[in-house]
Amino acid sequence: MKEWTREARYRVLKDPEEIRPLHARIAASDYRLRYHIQPVTGLLNDPNGFLRRNDGSWHLFYQWCPWGAVHGLKYWYHVVSDDLIIWRNRGVCLKPDTVWDNKGAYSGSALVADDGIYLFYTGNHRDENWVRTPYTCLVELMDDGGARKYEKPLFGPVPGYTEHQRDPKVEYSEQTGKYTILLGAQNAQKQGRVILFESEHLDRGWRFAGEVKVPGFEDFGDMWECPSIEHISGKDVLIFCPQHITLPGRGGSQHHNGYIIGRMDYEALTFTPEGGFHVLDFGFDSYAAACTTNIDDPDHALIVAWMGLPDAEYPTDGEDWQGALTLPRELTIRNRRLIQQPLSGLKQLRDGELAFRSGGILPRVSELELISRGGDMTLGLFTRADGSGGLRIRYDDAKREMTVDRSGMEKRFNVDQGEARTRPLPKGLHHLRIYIDRSSVEIFVNDGDAVFTTRAFPTADEAHCAFDGDAAIHMWRLKDAVTDDFTV
Repeated sequence: MKEWTREARYRVLKDPEEIRPLHARIAASDYRLRYHIQPVTGLLNDPNGFLRRNDGSWHLFYQWCPWGAVHGLKYWYHVVSDDLIIWRNRGVCLKPDTVWDNKGAYSGSALVADDGIYLFYTGNHRDENWVRTPYTCLVELMDDGGARKYEKPLFGPVPGYTEHQRDPKVEYSEQTGKYTILLGAQNAQKQGRVILFESEHLDRGWRFAGEVKVPGFEDFGDMWECPSIEHISGKDVLIFCPQHITLPGRGGSQHHNGYIIGRMDYEALTFTPEGGFHVLDFGFDSYAAACTTNIDDPDHALIVAWMGLPDAEYPTDGEDWQGALTLPRELTIRNRRLIQQPLSGLKQLRDGELAFRSGGILPRVSELELISRGGDMTLGLFTRADGSGGLRIRYDDAKREMTVDRSGMEKRFNVDQGEARTRPLPKGLHHLRIYIDRSSVEIFVNDGDAVFTTRAFPTADEAHCAFDGDAAIHMWRLKDAVTDDFTV
């Protein structure tokens, strides 16, 4: 594996031509995706600023390090869509080019105001001794794709917390006439927290309102990344990523993405849980989920996540690229749980139904629908010709449990975090919808009751599928929906 120096990771991209040969090599990878957002080169991580503009266009940004599969100097890369299905590369829109963000334009969110798009992000400043100071900064996105940065940050770090204060999530309340920003933070005792700022103005007057209390979760990981409070069907949903904590059923993984349903009192700065912490995704590779800020639907939200994890390695690292975004998903509440469902518009990608046959070839860009007739079931994806190995999806009817196991794949990775994930299904298994895209698999269980997201990197010998059980299975080949052009 390539050794990266600090100088190489934090090098400034001065000319897109510096990485054109890298893009040409990466574009030929057997693992490049066909209908998921992926980096033009290098590393993609957190999705940022997911929103719909007043003209109906959808905008999404992601963290991007251009040089390789390494976390270094971060930019915001911009993609756009008319329908949330087909995405086009717009290029870099936010560069770390001021003293406040001299070592990276880190994660944040966006807001539409007066038909303009405003980006709120964490400026990652490092001094000559590599001591970090985080700043919350503001940028106005121009129609030509450029960005106008405000001269000074909106605010700096709050005393009493460590340097880990980041990922501003902005919201505007018509009721109060105020803007609020949530930040993920770490207190002096190395415990994860959410802190809140407020202002009557988008671009000035920000003041620290205090720490959001979450009773029962005072010692739940040492840092909470990417916090947001979403409002769905009369409930408040605190979504966040607790770090450096081991959770039951999550193997050795230390970084998680989940939520708590409850009630937020902004005057008392208290989020009162109505239940426990639930993971958003029961699979292996999902983190830093971001919801849209302005779809104006009291019963739904839209969510997208990084198809990857912090401190993780993937087989494409040796090809100098890593990461992708999940499909955007519709978010609702059912039986006091969040439900994630694929967008109905994905049906436009279907390019002919195929016959599913156990032992047959598995199209690597496809959609599968399985309707169970009951009993145990095992579905193997990317198996060998004899049906062995591959990614195994098993349902045990006696235990009412579903397990996704990738230990049978030839290219194994992040083994220390566990290679199997299990989700109880108290009402049994009746439906699966599976999206396969070259090196990714997203499994929607029982109409969104659970989701398993995983990266998988099949070899030439892992080209088949296998099935044991009683079910009707439909399979469709899917068309491309993302451009892989060199746009920087």
